[in-house]
Amino acid sequence: MGYRSLPPTRREAIRAGLTIAALAPVPAAVLRSPAGLTPEQQAGQRVIFSYSGTAVPPALLAQIKAGTTAGVIFFADNVSGLDQIAAVTRRLEAARREGPVTAPLLLMTDQEGGRVRRLPGGPDESQKEIGQAPDPVGAAARAGTEAGRLLAGAGLNVNLAPVLDVHRAEGDFADRLRRSYSTDPAVCGRLGAAFVTAQQRAGVAATVKHFPGLGAAGRDENTDLRPVTLHVSRSALRSVDEPPYVPAIAAGVRLVMPSWAVYPALDPARPAGLSPVVFEDLRGRLGFRGVTVSDAINAGGLEGFGTYPERAVAAARAGMDLILVCSQRVSDGQAVVSGLAEALRTGRLDRRGFDAARARVANLRRGSG
Repeated sequence: MGYRSLPPTRREAIRAGLTIAALAPVPAAVLRSPAGLTPEQQAGQRVIFSYSGTAVPPALLAQIKAGTTAGVIFFADNVSGLDQIAAVTRRLEAARREGPVTAPLLLMTDQEGGRVRRLPGGPDESQKEIGQAPDPVGAAARAGTEAGRLLAGAGLNVNLAPVLDVHRAEGDFADRLRRSYSTDPAVCGRLGAAFVTAQQRAGVAATVKHFPGLGAAGRDENTDLRPVTLHVSRSALRSVDEPPYVPAIAAGVRLVMPSWAVYPALDPARPAGLSPVVFEDLRGRLGFRGVTVSDAINAGGLEGFGTYPERAVAAARAGMDLILVCSQRVSDGQAVVSGLAEALRTGRLDRRGFDAARARVANLRRGSG
């Protein structure tokens, strides 16, 4: 259901910035804080760290042993080979076993295929090439299987793929790196669902992105680098950009990543990932029950929205479950954890919504072991 059709109490809660999770019934067991976990440790269950280079920094190992991180995202500069990254993931899990949290770490990367691959190996085909294949559904399924087996073999359990952006023209942002399956929403949906299903059968959770869609972004409208506003009508968002998410959600995709673009037709003031209205669309109207994961909290698209901790708190208040800190400095991840913990202590983050988000992340982690 849409925002305007919500009962007045729910509309008022959204305007007040409460998370969508806070508006839904939550089992009583979920609301109890984990025994012995400090606010920092509870906050850490919602934060993904990154680092620079191929050697794991002692500060990150200390963070994991302390139980103040949910996992790690890997970039190309962290990977020199499959044996090397497999040794890293084993070391990280060994550190986790020394700490207070029993669930496996979330160890993730972007292995979309084509030009966007962090680990050596497939899928060799880009999403655009898959969309143009003689049997595109079969090609998408093979790519999902290949990505899943590759990542699982190296000890990773989450892939931040596939992209469901429906590009509008040759050479626009989604098409430039050949990251869009098609200009047809139905094709994007079918192929995305095939990739998701095959990859998750291989034991790696899939992530569809960037909700509600970056397909209308021009060639240089990159939210990683700068603020982007997409003047797309509500009807176009509903009929073109959102439809690919329906089959992906029906296929059981585990994570959805909202975009950092601003969509004035939905919320004129805030990027999608900071907007409670957008999360209500995803959770309420589309019925997604899995984990929402942010794009990089340090992205240029969030310029003007405060420090990294302030951005993280705003995202969590809107409905984001998991925060990616991709600055490659462990200290930035630590600052985000501290900011979330302080917001929890002072009531800026609603306890009910916080615990519901933490429970969704914990469920994802338990299913990834």
